Amino acid sequence: MSPRLLLTALLLPWSLCAASRPDIVFLLIDDLGFADCGFNGGKQIKTPNIDRLAKAGAILEHHYVQPVCSPTRSTLLTGRYPTRTGVYSIVSPHAGWGLPLAERTLADALKQAGYATEIVGKWHLGEFQPAYLPLARGFEHHYGHYFGMLDYFTHQRGGELDWYRDGQKVKEEGYTTHLLRDEACRVIARQPKEKPLFLYVPFNGVHGPLQVPETYLKPYPDLKGNRQKLAGMLAAIDEAVGKIEDALRQAGRLENTLIVFSGDNGGPPPGDNTPLRDHKGTIFEGGVRSAAFACWPGRIPAGQRLREPMHMVDWYPTLIKQGGGSLEQKLPIDGLDVWPMLTAKAASPHDAILCVSTQGPARAAVRMGEWKLMVAGAAAETSDEEGETKPKAKGKTAKAAAKYEPVALYHLTEDPGETKNLAAAQPERVKAMRARLAELLKDAVPPGNAAAK
Repeated sequence: MSPRLLLTALLLPWSLCAASRPDIVFLLIDDLGFADCGFNGGKQIKTPNIDRLAKAGAILEHHYVQPVCSPTRSTLLTGRYPTRTGVYSIVSPHAGWGLPLAERTLADALKQAGYATEIVGKWHLGEFQPAYLPLARGFEHHYGHYFGMLDYFTHQRGGELDWYRDGQKVKEEGYTTHLLRDEACRVIARQPKEKPLFLYVPFNGVHGPLQVPETYLKPYPDLKGNRQKLAGMLAAIDEAVGKIEDALRQAGRLENTLIVFSGDNGGPPPGDNTPLRDHKGTIFEGGVRSAAFACWPGRIPAGQRLREPMHMVDWYPTLIKQGGGSLEQKLPIDGLDVWPMLTAKAASPHDAILCVSTQGPARAAVRMGEWKLMVAGAAAETSDEEGETKPKAKGKTAKAAAKYEPVALYHLTEDPGETKNLAAAQPERVKAMRARLAELLKDAVPPGNAAAK
């Protein structure tokens, strides 16, 4: 055999493998209410593009995330619970900590597997040193912002510009959702067809401040105040999702693209988390179950509503395996491969899923089957607009303590709103679940912000 034919024969299996690997587009929506989109029961806000994609794949009814922004992003990018990384709460602007540098990221793994890796949107995992920025964490390009709560039109937070292209501040005009939409479409259009793409799009919408161009308010005359603004903001996100889908279609990539859509935590008011209890910043279901789906034409059967529980950590091993990457690494992975669950109606690979608060292990929960056990310390907490925990005023301490009972057991199928504490009636179940929770928490690291002090 000639050297040329030999080389062709050696490369052919890899070429076939590369051709079958999907493009991966991960859409993360900030502060999305569980029931704000139509596919999850929403009636007030029009989300036709999001709903169409959801119905084309598997709607994930029990998809767990973290109570606030930064921890959810850390679980997605590492496949590891906050008890491993210390990212329990948000990373504030210029804070001297971030996602630990020892962590291997999803972008690292997919880049090593031959993917182009791009992030368009909010980072929120540290920026006080260049080593913590996206370009040092496996991404080849970044466009967007480092933190939340920025003005949608000036792109400033606290009077400081928070808008970057590849680490350099840029002054641009436009509504942030539109700018991120257009950049995501450009990324898709310029991508060589022979190279698979990992495009991570963490929108800052619909996080406050609640701002949107007036044209997006007109379809919602019956809604008032902040709810009307939220509706317009989500409509702009839906429009952006439709444009991204169109860009994939025009580039000839849509049929081989795995699209994942999720909120990063439960919605705060005026978001709608029906029928779940409470909202962002808590470990009740309204804080840690997100609206989510996954679709890939011909690979994930359409029209599914899956009730099997999973966690954001599961996307790390699942996407790496689908991308032909390696899961060999020094640090243990908490996530499990949910591909059989998505494609063959297999049971959840988890016997237990951990929910941990912004306080860390002092307030935590474990989901096992249809049951959820919550164990709370005595300290009361509240959340500011970014989810940072702060002590409550003394007069409100009793009210906060009443929200979190020391031990609470809920049957989530019969009681998704977590209204009936069955702990007293199920002592043996409580004992077993407390033991499993203790096992999950036994090696928990301190909060990253505390370790940095």
